Amino acid sequence: MLRPREAVRTLPSYHPPLAGREGLRLDFNENTVGCSPRVLERLRQLGAEDLARYPEREPVEAIVADFLEIGPAELLLTNGVDEAIHLLCQTYLEAGEEALIVVPTYSMYRIYMMAAGAEVISVAAGGDFRFPYEELRNRITQRTRLIAIANPNNPTGTVAPQEELLTLARSAPAAAVLVDEAYFEFCGQTLLGKFRELPNLFVARTFSKAYGMAGLRVGVLLGDAGQMRAVRRVSSPYNVNAVALACLPAALADQGYVEQYVSDVLQERTRLERALEAGGIPFWPSSANFVLARIGSTKTAAAFVEQMRRRGILVRDRSSDHGCEGCVRITLGPRDHADRLLAALQETIEELDVAQGASRP
Repeated sequence: MLRPREAVRTLPSYHPPLAGREGLRLDFNENTVGCSPRVLERLRQLGAEDLARYPEREPVEAIVADFLEIGPAELLLTNGVDEAIHLLCQTYLEAGEEALIVVPTYSMYRIYMMAAGAEVISVAAGGDFRFPYEELRNRITQRTRLIAIANPNNPTGTVAPQEELLTLARSAPAAAVLVDEAYFEFCGQTLLGKFRELPNLFVARTFSKAYGMAGLRVGVLLGDAGQMRAVRRVSSPYNVNAVALACLPAALADQGYVEQYVSDVLQERTRLERALEAGGIPFWPSSANFVLARIGSTKTAAAFVEQMRRRGILVRDRSSDHGCEGCVRITLGPRDHADRLLAALQETIEELDVAQGASRP
């Protein structure tokens, strides 16, 4: 009887709640207004012949490299950051070796590491979800081959100090160290280019968040040219589809659009944090396009999510994440979206009596 590998049989499942997402979608950290009009115009220009050809990744990689001011050999376009994580696991992890993550964090790190047969070591974030630098460094062993860190982190929005990340990479020269900068545009902190000093350091970026192209599935993995040659051997030559490749240059060319959207989100993030503070709801100051708030008990958080959904606002229950019991993650958009969010938030808080602290710890 045919059976999957043991590593696959024991994998945890990740099923994002995508069904029935009707309303203002503030649950998946997507761009809430969509991509640049230039991207839509490029889509309209595509014809049958464009779709009949195999996608050519290299010319677009040269454009992205020029935009990021690095060499084309130092990057690889990927099918979202998910594929970048997967490729690193396939390139550097042997069965039985160790991989380190900080929890809570993005679920797919663990899944791809486990699929490669690695032993995943979870290091809990510190108080207020502080980056646990000392604890993480102390868990590095001779068997450590991959360390994955989201910066800013999801779902907390917290940021790890750059020098701590660099020191961590220096402390584990035999391990690939991935710094996932999916929310870079909302934070501005980056280790881009530092891989020239540290060839075991990799940086990932996505065009799903600030650029509003989550449906096209395109990301980029950046690293030392020699190490990237090894990663390319694992990658399919046609891993990014032709539509995404056609649209990415148009998205990059419209930085004004991206900058305006980011500016709007940052303003509304401040409004949301002030509203949460005024309502006595604990939250963690965020450097991303979302805010994590502790609504109350796990039961109260579930009720909060449902009441918001009934008011046409989708938010994400993160109670199942380590240390996030009773927490809800709320994505930000421009002012009109934030107005709707804040109105629904106030009504829901009053309904659940959260403002009076009845359900909060």
